[in-house]
Amino acid sequence: MTDFEAISQLVLKERSARGKHQDAALADSYWDDGTVTTSWSTGLAHETFVGQHPADFDYSKPLVGTYGTPLVYQNGNRAYAEVSSTTKHWLTLDGNEAVVESFMTLIYRVEKRGDVWKISDLTSINNADTLTPMIPGTDLHIDLDLLKGLRVSYRWLAYTRIKAGGQIGNDGIGSDRPETVKPVYDKAEAWIK
Repeated sequence: MTDFEAISQLVLKERSARGKHQDAALADSYWDDGTVTTSWSTGLAHETFVGQHPADFDYSKPLVGTYGTPLVYQNGNRAYAEVSSTTKHWLTLDGNEAVVESFMTLIYRVEKRGDVWKISDLTSINNADTLTPMIPGTDLHIDLDLLKGLRVSYRWLAYTRIKAGGQIGNDGIGSDRPETVKPVYDKAEAWIK
């Protein structure tokens, strides 16, 4: 297997393991010092991400992801991969079942140590999201006051998380604020130089 193939398989297997709740396989995707930055988790992957979920997540409901072909940029034993991601997760919102669909770009910084490629960092960039009732026509009783001020790049993730009793900052990485995205790519480019 070429490095390109190994890196592509690594990041897609990480996504698959996450969606299937396969924590051992997910953990094995990351180096022990690997880090994660998402809308709900920042820190060491093994401490803050593997086996953990945000407040609005329910294991009994589906989580379905679709991923684009990774774009891989490599220099020797370091690379980064850019993966477009569409994730749907089902949840209960004020007694009604709903589906949040989230569109993200995932930036993986990966490193080959010995003969093995693993993830050193995953950073997610929120692009947009939608919220729909599972049963068409159902009124989700959207709280318009709560909705005001939520960022367009992760509005419904934030809304459903807050309604579930969780917290989410308004300063996350999102394409609606390019100044939050540029440092992610700058770090990735610096990583391979």
